[in-house]
Amino acid sequence: MSFNGEDMKNNSDKAYTKFKDYDFADTKPVTKTPHLAKLQASAGKKARITMRVDSNVLAVFKARAEIAGGSYQTLMNEALKQFAHGLDLSDIVRDAVRETLDKHLTKRSSKRGKKHLAA
Repeated sequence: MSFNGEDMKNNSDKAYTKFKDYDFADTKPVTKTPHLAKLQASAGKKARITMRVDSNVLAVFKARAEIAGGSYQTLMNEALKQFAHGLDLSDIVRDAVRETLDKHLTKRSSKRGKKHLAA
């Protein structure tokens, strides 16, 4: 990744104009600057990590993200959250079925109410 402004060429950010001629090539990353890393960690609700996963697991998340139109990192984060909260696949399926049934039953009952009003 380039830190000299090349990635911001088409950016309309005001900071781009201010810093476009600066050379950030020798700049330390935030993680190497303790007070900035601490500030970033306290300000954000997400932490940057590096982890190794099986290639086939990553492929599944990437494929699902492509189908859903999102990012695989978001899907992985959601799966980790569900695991951390003790949810498993059966809980997720059960919730999805209940939500679908609730929507279906609500539609049916509203249609019946319309029929009684018409009669």
